[in-house]
Amino acid sequence: MPAFVSSPRTVFGPHKVTTDEIADDIRSHHHDHPRLTAILRVVGNCGVRTRHFTRPLSSPTVSGTADVHERTQAAFDDAVAMSEQAATAALDAVGLGAQDIDAIVTTHSTGWAVPNLDIHLIARLGLRPTVHRVALTTVACAGGVQSLIRARDLIAARPGSKVLVVAAEVLSTSYNHSVTSMESMIYKALFADAAGAAVVTGAPLTSGLAIEDTFEYTLPDSLDRYRGRLDAQGMHFDSTKQAPSAAAETFPALMDWLGPRNVDFAVIHPGGHRIISDTAKALDLDAHDVRHSVETLTEEGNMGAVSVLRVLERTHTAPPADGANGVAIAFGPGFATAALRCRWQA
Repeated sequence: MPAFVSSPRTVFGPHKVTTDEIADDIRSHHHDHPRLTAILRVVGNCGVRTRHFTRPLSSPTVSGTADVHERTQAAFDDAVAMSEQAATAALDAVGLGAQDIDAIVTTHSTGWAVPNLDIHLIARLGLRPTVHRVALTTVACAGGVQSLIRARDLIAARPGSKVLVVAAEVLSTSYNHSVTSMESMIYKALFADAAGAAVVTGAPLTSGLAIEDTFEYTLPDSLDRYRGRLDAQGMHFDSTKQAPSAAAETFPALMDWLGPRNVDFAVIHPGGHRIISDTAKALDLDAHDVRHSVETLTEEGNMGAVSVLRVLERTHTAPPADGANGVAIAFGPGFATAALRCRWQA
């Protein structure tokens, strides 16, 4: 039984930051770094031109010296505020109210909090107190697709349910000058803040994705490829030199699952240009087919779990043909892959 995803709605952090501004900030704080020239070259070539932060670049919780508590609290507060806006917009887009929702799936990994995003949104949105909940808290970049998988599971278990999916990330909380590795400098330029939401149902409410099957795969012996870390200065995101090739290592399993069916379009998590291009090659898609992922990366950066919802939102502006076969795919720490086999429902 398929599940149908309404057109998502995305809310960005209010402060647009250019890559030139980030390069200037790195130059100011690390003028004596022995690899500064190489860092600035890589930052300039990361593929991101602009991104949005919830706080100004110069604020204590971004480029400043705020401690882990202040950074974490600010990140969670901003995630909740953006999530409420995105969820309200997604509900309005399909003519539903909070009382119509039977379940909520949230994904959020940038701001530790108990209770988490799901509980906060029940109160803020006015959802029923009996609503079913799935809170994904450490899935990171794979969370957008992973949350859609869990929404489909809920609909399969309770036919007729209407599931609200909400993703939020404040990745600027990991923008921290206390770490000076090349990888940390790249993430300063790559990451962004946003929230996105969509409604998933057993019958279509709008045009969009019809989910036919789902795929989850954890690459063996890959725990170190991407990982989060907390210290007194805040949250950090680390990776190894093998990390850029991790997505391609999952493709044999992915292609076995997809089988011989042609793929007409793809909603690919814009984790970076290599992830997009490697995935497009594996699916036999050209640059035009993955333009929404590339444009999202260029104009809005890597928004973690929110990114796939944003790419899907862009896809609605120039949709595939009715019945076209598609794939939605995202990758995250673990190294984990989450994917949807889907078709476009006009």
